[in-house]
Amino acid sequence: MSSGGGWGGLNLRRKLTWVSVLYFAEGFPFGLAIDNFPVYFRVHGVSLTDIGLMSLLGAPWTLKVFWAPLVDRYGRRRDWIRGSLLVMAALLAILPLLDPAAPRFWTWALLLAFTAASATQDIAIDAYTIGLLAPGEEGVANGIRVSAYRAALVVGGGGLVVLAGTAGWPAVFWMASTLLFALAIATGRTPDVPVGDAAQRRRWLAPLRDWVARPGAIAVLVFVLIYKLGDAAMAPMVKPFWLDRGLSVEEIGIVSTSVGVVASLAGALLGGVYTTRAGILRALWVLGLAQAASNLGYAGVAAADGGRYAIYAASVLESFTGGLGTAAFLSFLMHVCDKNQAATEYALLSALFGFTRSLAGAASGFAAARLGYADFFLATFVLALPAYALLPSVRRWIHDDRT
Repeated sequence: MSSGGGWGGLNLRRKLTWVSVLYFAEGFPFGLAIDNFPVYFRVHGVSLTDIGLMSLLGAPWTLKVFWAPLVDRYGRRRDWIRGSLLVMAALLAILPLLDPAAPRFWTWALLLAFTAASATQDIAIDAYTIGLLAPGEEGVANGIRVSAYRAALVVGGGGLVVLAGTAGWPAVFWMASTLLFALAIATGRTPDVPVGDAAQRRRWLAPLRDWVARPGAIAVLVFVLIYKLGDAAMAPMVKPFWLDRGLSVEEIGIVSTSVGVVASLAGALLGGVYTTRAGILRALWVLGLAQAASNLGYAGVAAADGGRYAIYAASVLESFTGGLGTAAFLSFLMHVCDKNQAATEYALLSALFGFTRSLAGAASGFAAARLGYADFFLATFVLALPAYALLPSVRRWIHDDRT
C-alpha cells in the first residue's frame, strides 16, 4: 500500500497535466533509442551485426533497479528528472559530430550514457508520479500516462525518421536535443512533492525488506510476473503471423502504427477512467479478462484461416484491450508502492514484469513452431488465467475504498 495520500496541493486536472508532460518526456528518448538510432546507423552503412549489438544498449532499462535506491536516498526527484533530460539533450547535440558510418568507442559510450540517463529519468518520473497521486487517482492518471508515452514513441521514433528524409539527420538530432532541453525547463517547474525526512531516506534497505516481508508480498510479486504473461507471449508472434498469412510490410506498418496506436490509446484512456470509477481490484478482473480474451480473436482467425480483414479486426481488438489491461496493471503497480521508497519499489516491480516479457518472448517462437498459430494463440489465453487465482491474496494490498 502506498503511504500517505498523495500531494494535496494540486487539483486532479493539474496533476494530469504534469503526468502527460512527464510521460511524454519519458517516452521520447525511448523512441529515439529503439526506433531512430538503428535506422540512422543503417542508413550510414553500419553492419547488421553492429546494429544488432546496439540492442545491448537497452540494458540500463533492465538494470535500473540497482541504482534506483540512489533516487530515493539523495536529492529531489524533479531534480533527477531535469538533470537526466539535460544530459540527454547534450548527448544528442554531440551525436551528429561523430562519424555514423564507423561507430567507435566514443559513439558507443555516448549511446550507452544516453540510455542510462533515460533509464534514470524513468526511475525518477515513476517515483515522482506515485508521490503526486492520491489513492483512487491512479486509474485516470495511467490512462493519460500511457497515451502521452505512446505519442512520444511515435514522435521520437517514426516521426523523426520521416523528418530526417527532408531535414537531414544532424538537424533532426539537434531538434530532438532542443525538445529535451525545453522539457528540462518545463519539468523544473513541477511542484516539489515531499518525501520522507533525511534519516528515513537513508534507511532505504530496511523499508524495502519490510515491504517484501508483508503478508501477501510473495503473491503480489508472482502476480506482477504473470498478470500480462499471455500478452507478452503472444506479442512477438503477431507480426510473423501476419506475414505468413500474406499481408504486406506496408499493411503491417499502417495497421500497427496508426490504427493500432489509436486503438491502444483509446483503450488506455477508457481503462484509466474505468479503473478510477470501479476501483483497481475490479479493473484488474474485468479489464484483465478482456485483455486475455482478445488472444482468442487471433486464435479464431488462425483456426478459421481468416482473411486480412479478420486479421485487422483481431489486431484492433488486441490493441484496444491491451490498453485497457495496461491501465489497470500500471495503476496497481503504483498503488502498492510506498511513496517514500517508490523509486526502488517500482523499479523492482517493473524489472519483474520486464523479465517475464523477455522470457515469454524468447520461448514464443519455439512454441508457435511446435503448436501452430491457432493452438499457440489459444495457449497464450490459458497462460493469462493463473494470475486471477492470486487476486484474493493481492486484494489486501489494495486500499482505494472500493475493495
